[in-house]
Amino acid sequence: MSEALIEVNWKDFREHLPTADQQGKRLWLYPKKPEGRFYQYRKYVSWLLLAVLFVGPFVRINGNPLLLVNIIERRFSILGRLFWPQDVAIFAIAMLLYFSTIILFTSAFGRLWCGWACPQTLLMEMLFRRIEYVIEGDSVAQRALAAAPWTAGKTVKRLLKHGVFFALSFLIANTLLSYIIGTQQLFHIITDDPRLHLQGLFFMLLFTALFYGIFARFREQACTFICPYGRFQSAMLDENSMVVAYDHKRGEKRGHPTAGVSAEGLGDCVDCHKCVAVCPTGIDIRNGTQMECVNCTACIDACDSVMDKLRRPRGLIRYASHNIIERGEKQRFTPRMAGYSVVITVLATVLMVLVFTRPDIDATVLRAPGALSQMLPSGKIENLYTVQLINKTSRDLPLDFVLENTPGIIQVMGAGKLMAPAERLTQTSLLIQLSPNLLHDGRKKLTIGIYSNGRLVETVNTAFIGPRNL
Repeated sequence: MSEALIEVNWKDFREHLPTADQQGKRLWLYPKKPEGRFYQYRKYVSWLLLAVLFVGPFVRINGNPLLLVNIIERRFSILGRLFWPQDVAIFAIAMLLYFSTIILFTSAFGRLWCGWACPQTLLMEMLFRRIEYVIEGDSVAQRALAAAPWTAGKTVKRLLKHGVFFALSFLIANTLLSYIIGTQQLFHIITDDPRLHLQGLFFMLLFTALFYGIFARFREQACTFICPYGRFQSAMLDENSMVVAYDHKRGEKRGHPTAGVSAEGLGDCVDCHKCVAVCPTGIDIRNGTQMECVNCTACIDACDSVMDKLRRPRGLIRYASHNIIERGEKQRFTPRMAGYSVVITVLATVLMVLVFTRPDIDATVLRAPGALSQMLPSGKIENLYTVQLINKTSRDLPLDFVLENTPGIIQVMGAGKLMAPAERLTQTSLLIQLSPNLLHDGRKKLTIGIYSNGRLVETVNTAFIGPRNL
């Protein structure tokens, strides 16, 4: 291949999208069904992750969902533990840990998440695309069907495919809703009179149409144009990052000796374009690392199958870093990866400490606005307080209030013992009585212990105010 031809291909690769023609019109992709060891591994991983996705809302730990993101009621459940907006410190640490892990993972393994675990890729390539192969056939049959005139057979296939796509989109939309409102509420909406839930039904159909549009029409463009991760990874990758890469030193110059070309000076790449035919985003991996590449490994399997037939070593396209291909170095753990690992370890430790030491009750005790201290006939001074309690557990808790740092009387207004309902905010009032000799310059700092069945569940501090110079 001449230097001029290489330059033309390079410019075309950099200046044009693989899914658009010269006029900017979309080129519809018909990727060939992949086969090979990596595809088998991806199927096993996808079965596990898709099972978790669809079964997750029904799994309960200690009576709570495995995962619930109830933005409406501001209630969240992660691995069966309930979290509330008051747990903002835990959320902040969790988000820092999440982004730090993404940075480390990307710097070490590139866009591996996209090809192996991203819900968009899993649903598109392992569910919708496989259904398309069953109904319409492989890439050649799909192209022929698209170019064929509309006949009864083509109409049946298209209606069947899009009917199944719409049904699956409806199932996915319901699954997403169950992660937001919970399965019990979802079943109530489904079994109740639809006229009582017109707003919910509208949004359900809207989400169904959205998912249908993504998987039936938008497809790989969601990864190319919408998802920011492809652009984000360009700032994270370096010469030691493991990506799906073409070994140009071994592969160039391209050509097949049996096609009337001398084998002298040729590399292992026979320019069969099978790596391009199986790519779900339509790129040519031989042009180098590209934003559109989701590291799905389909090109690795396709190239390995050709190398096996030619009795040449596998790995012309493989997981490798720039330094492995260019310098023959071994994969190494870089100082940047080590730094990220330290940060992740620290954040993960802090997060675990916050999660497992988080109290079951979150309480706020404040003096009632506008209420003044009162001198009682017994000579004691009385203050009125308002109390806000959040029971973060899935069970009702009986609560007792005890003054921990000073003798005195504390009484719940209207009841001797307060029952905090599960997963609810409770408000009540407290009366606290102290002897005047316990005050220093008319003030006293109070520590109140909140007990449930004799166990201390929370400690709060507040101030007691009384007359000065008594």
